[in-house]
Amino acid sequence: LSPGAKMGCFTFIKVMMILFNLVIFLSGGTLLGVGIWVKVDGQSFVSIFGTLSSSVLQVVNVSYVLIVIGSILLVIGFLGCYGAQKESKCLLMMFFSVVLIIFIAEVAVAVVALVYTSLAESLLTAVVTPVLKEKYGVDNTFTHIWNVTMREVHCCGLNNYTDFNKSYWYETYGTYPEPCFAALPPLAHPHLCGCLLQGCFGQILEEIRTNAAVAGGVAAGIAALEIAAMAVSMYLYCRLDEK
Repeated sequence: LSPGAKMGCFTFIKVMMILFNLVIFLSGGTLLGVGIWVKVDGQSFVSIFGTLSSSVLQVVNVSYVLIVIGSILLVIGFLGCYGAQKESKCLLMMFFSVVLIIFIAEVAVAVVALVYTSLAESLLTAVVTPVLKEKYGVDNTFTHIWNVTMREVHCCGLNNYTDFNKSYWYETYGTYPEPCFAALPPLAHPHLCGCLLQGCFGQILEEIRTNAAVAGGVAAGIAALEIAAMAVSMYLYCRLDEK
């Protein structure tokens, strides 16, 4: 390519890098702002977005998740946008390094999730089952989350119906939750629910396997964007030596 063509290509990629990272920066700022809002005034957030948001807040500390993700996106967006604008080799290298670390972490998590599914199940069982025994039937929001999950996924408990043994619900009512019987044949005995319904963890894993192509496509798309971002940052970094 002629020097003019090379310079035009460099300018185009630089502008795309700035715009792309500006979007990331603004998205990160939005998530960070929402995270701080949820942390400071969670009730206002719930009143606006309704019961689902309340359910989510009971399961995951959404404010911290949003603050962490928003902060990471802010850093990435700033490094990429400002680094490209100022043609700073230091900032471009930092951008490349941060994206590379995130990419490696995602690959590591994916590998662990695929290879150590049984370990993940054991950890979830150790954490979730005691909470299920203690809070189901006591905390209305927590109970509602599990009822909706069990009805929609056609499951009972995390592993199976025995997760409710010696629970507050079973000790109080002497039976298993109603959603555990929802998918049973009309004449089936209630205590057969354990034989006919799987635990929610297994059912969700099955759903993930069924939709593996979609999940894999989304993961591949994110990975492709990260690789493209790293390649563009390295292209700009190397071209700065030639200017």
